[in-house]
Amino acid sequence: MERRNFRAMGTDIELLVDADGAGEALDAAASEFHRLEALLSRFRDDSELSQLNRERSIEAGPDLIRVVELALAARERTHGRFDPTVHDAVVAAGYDRTFDEVPADGPAVAAPAPAGGGVRVDGYWIELDDGVRIDLGGIAKGYAAERAAEVLAVAGPCLVNAGGDIATRGGSWPVGVETGSEPLTLELTGTALATSGRDRRTWRRDGRVLHHLIDPRTGAPADSDVLRITVVAPDAVEAEVAATSLFLAGARAAVAEADAAQLPAVIVDAQGRTTLAGGLG
Repeated sequence: MERRNFRAMGTDIELLVDADGAGEALDAAASEFHRLEALLSRFRDDSELSQLNRERSIEAGPDLIRVVELALAARERTHGRFDPTVHDAVVAAGYDRTFDEVPADGPAVAAPAPAGGGVRVDGYWIELDDGVRIDLGGIAKGYAAERAAEVLAVAGPCLVNAGGDIATRGGSWPVGVETGSEPLTLELTGTALATSGRDRRTWRRDGRVLHHLIDPRTGAPADSDVLRITVVAPDAVEAEVAATSLFLAGARAAVAEADAAQLPAVIVDAQGRTTLAGGLG
């Protein structure tokens, strides 16, 4: 087993490959993360995403096109629970720089505004409505994990962990998941996993604890009775979207929706109670 650890996309990245002599593949997978970060980060003024948010309409490269298309399809599929147009709401809540640089406390934040503005993709052109900016943070991370796994898989069975967004290719991978009590181990076999929660990236403004999971309907950090939810799905993009959508649905609805979709999920509510759904038991 060979391993590589580094920082990218504002989080810790871990690459595992069940093979010897995989240094070249590990290098290539790490390079893919850095390449995609340079294109898709809202924190880099020179990224293609930042150019789009400034200029409203650009001829974009294939990766930005693909991730925007995935985000728009997710918005449609989740009936607006997942929405890439929450950029200004995230910034207004205080997450206006990389998380490592966000002040832990500060004065009151700006008034929230609902998301949901227009985004159009036509060939290689992307156009935003006036006043609309997009944030691809979570879905870009899932996309990068999948792309890196494709690169790494040429060397052997592999796992890519991008701050909790996990993609696998080949083999069988035991992955520990936090619950309200004892950790639970899930086995990933060619599947992916993502976690959304309000117990990690938090800060205070005017005495209120805020977090990065925005409810697009209000533009404010979501007032969900879910503390944390982990979802297993066919790929890391789908897992990321599902985890965000089910978090916003609330604990009871999340269980019902995961069961109906047979989407394995570990749901921890605000009281620390853990519910297994979607076929887990």
